[in-house]
Amino acid sequence: MAPLPTVAALLEAAQATVARADARVLLRHALQRDAAWLIAHADDAVAAGDAEEFRALIARRAAGAPVAYITGVREFYGRSFAVTPAVLIPRPESELLVELALARLPAGKASRVLDLGAGSGCVGVTIAAERPQAQVVLVDVSNSALDVARANAAQWAPANATLLHSDWYAALGDTRFDVIVSNPPYVAASDVHLQQGDLRFEPRTALAAGADGLRDLRQIIAHAPGHLGPGGWLLLEHGHDQAAACAQLLAAAGLKDLMVSPDLAGIARVSGGRSA
Repeated sequence: MAPLPTVAALLEAAQATVARADARVLLRHALQRDAAWLIAHADDAVAAGDAEEFRALIARRAAGAPVAYITGVREFYGRSFAVTPAVLIPRPESELLVELALARLPAGKASRVLDLGAGSGCVGVTIAAERPQAQVVLVDVSNSALDVARANAAQWAPANATLLHSDWYAALGDTRFDVIVSNPPYVAASDVHLQQGDLRFEPRTALAAGADGLRDLRQIIAHAPGHLGPGGWLLLEHGHDQAAACAQLLAAAGLKDLMVSPDLAGIARVSGGRSA
């Protein structure tokens, strides 16, 4: 009988088809171990069943499946969020949206927050977890996405996160909020990146927004004044080349104190404005 493979041997073999970082995440998932354990036990033998499971995961990744969809989780703002192919994979640049919202929500003060197009809930649920006094409403038009967000809310913010099925503001009536955040679809429908990498596997309706990528941003901005309280903020994640267009739309909607903030790569990533 062939000897059992070691942790190090499995990782080395996997690197022939996938990135080393991906291989390590998938081996941790297969073994249900953390990163430190892999380092400390590099020479340990891996049971045949676990090794086979790992190789199956590597085959899925080599075929293009995103690591987050394979493992069913992705870390965001220091928390582990459940993800499925029904939602976008949480990305580090979206943490900027959270940080800007938190800066406008004093800790310990009651407030109302709206997360439009919540997807996995990573943005809205994180805000709810970081600001327990805030009441956060997470909206999505996809029931499948809401199921994912609901599970994440139950784990991280069960007391102050509410899920609502709605096409943007449609089901909100005249409710007003202190902060509205959104990471809406903002990719042009013809963008070649939609056919590349992880984007091939993510829900197209959560990515593409018409010919210029601005369809949903226009709608969100135009109707925001009717859902913001006095001095309330609208904060929007957008594409690398959409800051100027967003500024025009925000100004046309009557919002003031317009701002744009770059992500860690220096790309203009979040724009916003405040109601009168």
